[in-house]
Amino acid sequence: MHIVADENIPLLNEFFAGFGTLRRSPGRAIDRATLGDAEVLLVRSVTRVDRALLEGSRVRFVGTCTIGTDHLDLDYFAEAGIVWSSAPGCNARGVVDYVLGCLLSLAEKHARPLAPLRYGVVGAGQVGGRLVKVLQGLGWDVQVCDPPRQAAEGGDFVELEQILRECEVISLHTPLDAGTRHLIGADQLRALRPGAWLINASRGAVVDNKALLAHLRSGADLHVALDVWEGEPLADVDLAALCHIATPHIAGYSLDGKLRGTAQIYQAYCAAMGLAEQVHLADLLPPAWLQQVQLAAGTAPDWALATLCRAVYDPRRDDADFRRSLHGDEAQRRAAFDALRKHYPPRREIDGLTVSVAGQPAALGQVVTALGATLS
Repeated sequence: MHIVADENIPLLNEFFAGFGTLRRSPGRAIDRATLGDAEVLLVRSVTRVDRALLEGSRVRFVGTCTIGTDHLDLDYFAEAGIVWSSAPGCNARGVVDYVLGCLLSLAEKHARPLAPLRYGVVGAGQVGGRLVKVLQGLGWDVQVCDPPRQAAEGGDFVELEQILRECEVISLHTPLDAGTRHLIGADQLRALRPGAWLINASRGAVVDNKALLAHLRSGADLHVALDVWEGEPLADVDLAALCHIATPHIAGYSLDGKLRGTAQIYQAYCAAMGLAEQVHLADLLPPAWLQQVQLAAGTAPDWALATLCRAVYDPRRDDADFRRSLHGDEAQRRAAFDALRKHYPPRREIDGLTVSVAGQPAALGQVVTALGATLS
């Protein structure tokens, strides 16, 4: 059997070499010629997999090592009898860590404590749902907008207009589809509270980038963190210059998340083929560099929150790397965007951390537990 895979998918040999011949390719370069006689195609979000790519090929299984599926033509897969799988939730924790890092950086810049702010989370799926759980676990005021879940479940959801009107912080975590494209446009930007913080770590086109640029250029009192961009891998240089945090679509790029994505696709392939799983992620994960932190009983909870988050991940490093790449012509900037993703340094997740607290005072225990770390 022949397998074609995005070269940036980790642990390909460990999980898939036993099934046949592996051929790696840059994700954006995968085309009909690249597929050849492949029967399995493994991708990430940069590869559009549709009729134009697959019709007439031998591909019968498509796996994307990502949460999102907007790059897959699922209607064509159903028509052609192609089995497919995504990796729901694989990098959700990494995105939560990214948002926490952005919040800490914004709070530091504006000298604002995080606890009194009101948070609006738009999209409460794998990522947004976990973020809501963390924020509520910290005891913070959170409003949630998710029309599909509201329609299916009822519950305590609010309309987008209420979040825009009432929340100081808005974090976007929706999939990209016809209903969410430019969900945040000129009208929604004007509806935001003065001084609001807007974070987008979902898909670039959920926010109308041209409208956002015009809004910021007008002098609007809005502070933005963007990990995703319309027209990726070509990000808007002028828009990036006006963002507090700007990064190259790496919010979910934790090592754990990437390896988990490959493992989930391997599991899905085994299930589709009726095969027993022979490889297990737990046997392949390297030990974390930081495994345990000790806090004194008198540690300030705000300091503990910032220290634990930043000890594991701080998005300001990625922001600096990205800004250094925003030079040269369009071809150079496209290449630099992909290079930052391809050569992304190892990064772990907060929930892999063990924290011991002398005497275990309730306030510190709440912070540790809410973050998802292990309290010992």
